[in-house]
Amino acid sequence: MAHLFDPLTIKSITLRNRIGVSPMCMYSSEDGVANDWHLVHLGARAAGGAALVIAEATAVSPEGRISPGDAGIWAEKHVEPIARINRFIKSQGAVPGIQLAHAGRKASAARPWEGGGHLPDNQGGWPTVAPSAVAFGGDLTKVPHELTAAEIAKIYEDFVAAAKRAFSAGCEWVELHGAHGYLAHEFLSPISNRRTDRYGGSFENRIRFVLELTRAVRGAWPERLPFTVRLSCSDWIDGGWTIEESVDLAKRLKSEGVDLVDCSSGGSAENARIPVGAGYQVPFSARIRREAGMATATVGMITDPMQADQIVRNGEADLVLMAREFLRDPNWPLRAAKALHVKPQPAAPKQYGRAW
Repeated sequence: MAHLFDPLTIKSITLRNRIGVSPMCMYSSEDGVANDWHLVHLGARAAGGAALVIAEATAVSPEGRISPGDAGIWAEKHVEPIARINRFIKSQGAVPGIQLAHAGRKASAARPWEGGGHLPDNQGGWPTVAPSAVAFGGDLTKVPHELTAAEIAKIYEDFVAAAKRAFSAGCEWVELHGAHGYLAHEFLSPISNRRTDRYGGSFENRIRFVLELTRAVRGAWPERLPFTVRLSCSDWIDGGWTIEESVDLAKRLKSEGVDLVDCSSGGSAENARIPVGAGYQVPFSARIRREAGMATATVGMITDPMQADQIVRNGEADLVLMAREFLRDPNWPLRAAKALHVKPQPAAPKQYGRAW
């Protein structure tokens, strides 16, 4: 029976424990370039004992950014700033990862502290794209351009090029963002996908984009390194994407060479009623792990060391990812080890040793 502080090996990578930093958008880049904020933000969590540090949703093209402040990896100028961060993460004993993303119809938005709504094209915004010409709603009012087959193929190329740059920047774990109402999820969900061609309608057609994207990027990413996909396992709304469909898709992703499914939910509809509470998404990771027979990560309202340890011990997930809790406490893994009476205690950075 594994526990929270057991190592986890996937392919050639061994995580020192089962605690990871979930991708968190910082909206703090200039033209996609990572900077000192990202170095300190991500580096602090590595120094604090996390085993895996996944950089925020990183856009594969300028139009794929959520906001003008999003991180990017569509150009060579992005590589060295990411490599600098990754070198520090590795020096602290953690594994550097990255989430590759395209925001689809939720792109071209203001930063959250600037309102979060769609930006007009003449005020720093840009046209958006999606499976269908259907706006998200609320403050995201832009009607996206419906992608053609040729444009879909170009997006695959953007992801492949981004994966190659991520590898050259020293990333050792890659995650495709297929959740939270962004482009890949938009293809999966009937709420946003109204197409009548081979990319829409039936379940088989709606998953085609994700499977083709996975196949393309898997072929460009080194076989020896973990390759993962984040899914929104439920839209939490009638007529939306379901956990049953997520299980079916996970089985197919496994056959395409995906090593782990990162299980989240929601983001596809503004009127979804999500029962947010402690560990509310854990049942998704448990079910996919059990029924699809593949490794999973879970995320969402996980704050207590005993809670996290129990998730792993009960076989509900192989990896626990945290976001807000890491914002509150970069040293959460070190504190958790003490709370769980782990022996031997993980070592804090020698510079901080007197505090532990």
